[in-house]
Amino acid sequence: MIINSRVSRLAFFIGKGGVGKTTLAAAYAVRRAASRGGSVLLISTDPAHSLGDILETRLGDTPRSIAIPAAGKLLVWQIDAAKQFRKFLARSRTAVLELLESGTLFSRREIEPLLDATLPGMAEFAALLAIRDLLSSGRYDEIVVDTAPLGHTLRLFEMPAHFARFLEFLDVAASRDRLLAERFGGVAPRSQPLVSEWRGIVSDVQQAFSGANAHITLVTTPETFALNQSLRAAESFRRSDPPMAISAVVLNRAVKSATGCPRCRARARQTRSARAFLGRHFRGVPLMMAQDNGGPIHGVTDLRALAAHVFDGKRLEARRAPASAPKLKFAKAPWPELSVPLSLTVGKGGVGKTTISAGLAVHQRARHPEIAMTICSTDPAPSLDDVFQQPVGDEPVAMLGDEGLRAMEMDAVSEFRQWSERVKERVDRAFSAEAGGVHIDLSFERRVILALLDLVPPGVDEIFAIFRIFDLLSEQGALVIDMAPTGHALELLRMPERLAQWSRLLLKTLTPHRTLTFAQDAAVEIAAVGQRVRELLAMLRDKHRARVWPVMLAETLPDRETGRLLRQLREIGVHTAPVFVNRVIFEKDVDNCARCRRAHAWQMSTLAGLLRRDLQVYVVRDYGSEIAGARALKAFTHELWHVA
Repeated sequence: MIINSRVSRLAFFIGKGGVGKTTLAAAYAVRRAASRGGSVLLISTDPAHSLGDILETRLGDTPRSIAIPAAGKLLVWQIDAAKQFRKFLARSRTAVLELLESGTLFSRREIEPLLDATLPGMAEFAALLAIRDLLSSGRYDEIVVDTAPLGHTLRLFEMPAHFARFLEFLDVAASRDRLLAERFGGVAPRSQPLVSEWRGIVSDVQQAFSGANAHITLVTTPETFALNQSLRAAESFRRSDPPMAISAVVLNRAVKSATGCPRCRARARQTRSARAFLGRHFRGVPLMMAQDNGGPIHGVTDLRALAAHVFDGKRLEARRAPASAPKLKFAKAPWPELSVPLSLTVGKGGVGKTTISAGLAVHQRARHPEIAMTICSTDPAPSLDDVFQQPVGDEPVAMLGDEGLRAMEMDAVSEFRQWSERVKERVDRAFSAEAGGVHIDLSFERRVILALLDLVPPGVDEIFAIFRIFDLLSEQGALVIDMAPTGHALELLRMPERLAQWSRLLLKTLTPHRTLTFAQDAAVEIAAVGQRVRELLAMLRDKHRARVWPVMLAETLPDRETGRLLRQLREIGVHTAPVFVNRVIFEKDVDNCARCRRAHAWQMSTLAGLLRRDLQVYVVRDYGSEIAGARALKAFTHELWHVA
């Protein structure tokens, strides 16, 4: 063990996007720092950070101290994945190059550009390294981790096991010189110290993730979608290596009681049902409640009050509504028609991207039954089956009894394995043809390549989602993509550019070995990938062929994240459609409910801010219930609004 003797407690907050992980992680960190008087570090592993928004302060890429009215010390850090990866690589660059150069046919000059290429899965890898370094430092009594939405958080927890498999591959690669020495005489090289060091990293993190000092809090809300994903998360944790267990559950945005307001009475019934559901499926796990008071939680004062409410059972006072909330009027608007073959919905987790995606596809089928529609999710934690209320798998299946409306949820790992099996067959054929003569390096190269193809790399979902989307576009009439939450959706949209660069580098690397059959076959495969990627990149940047539909809630945090998202989409070069603002409470639905009045006032203030930025906006009314099933989807697509 190389972790410092001062053992830091690790507290993870996990859950579906949009359930309030960031707010609750920040509230917990503020409380722990204030009550224990020690040093607490709050970190975010989500590429779309919002800790700075919650704490109402500007955060950089190094830990920053936050003033709290207590003796304890609170620091906050939004991890810059690219910077952390470069820092790690700088420490190990020479050793990595030596190892790969000694274990493969490629020279240092050929390998080095590939190390500089931005790789998928980097955010999770960088977070893993950051957590390990923080544990090693021993500077903090507790490290609180605000994680990415569920699908990519599960990838973070799988990272140590994946890294261990990668080290097995490096062992194979590093053994070539030893094998040559045994076969032809000479001195066998020493074992690679880099591999031993990395094994120590894996062991440290695996122990930290599964040990007594790791506390995992699952955050959910009373909505069916969030509860179903909570069950999937718990099952994934039980199957993880090593197995992990949920330590506590927080039911956020709960409404315990309501009088007079039909909307809040329905939510109170939903909350009671959710409590019973969680009690059945998480027996023996402490369950805490976070009351929805209709207002935002921002700043240290609000966070301390929320923590006292959730963890100590104290009453939560509501933040006052804006004193001068605007009175906005709404007019009916027709649902938009999809005029391009590729439509993508993007936004913060939990804002309703899947529902809007389904609405767009269902409406398009109703208006243009001659055009086949496919709706596809690239989210590692998809919920299309919840929206359509029927099973959705990795192959397109008919929805709502309509053969022209199909849905699918990508299994990118399966896609990768099918691709790698095809490449393995080519490699086997190539090396069989090369047999003869003294080609120990080539037979060994076969072992290295096959070992590499057995790995399922982190971030494979981003790469193979790109390939599957391109295949679907060539097979289907029109395609709606329900994207992963903001941070990883942006990674997917940036991926074609990165893959194009990666394929060019690999082709250049293979050029000196073009006389070898396996290199020729690999070059053909890589060239085909590069061509498909370039065509998709051109399509994404063509406003007549692809359009991105941002989705948000009329709340402060989604508003700020959507502003950053729109700027980044412009930088990538994709074209955006009008913004869907989901679940807006209309004044006629408020009645005399104080909670709904506050929520309505905050929403109107947010909407007015969007209009000042000259954004085109579609407004979706809050129905007070989830949109799921044929009847609800049909009604959903018959009502849409804009600000008059």
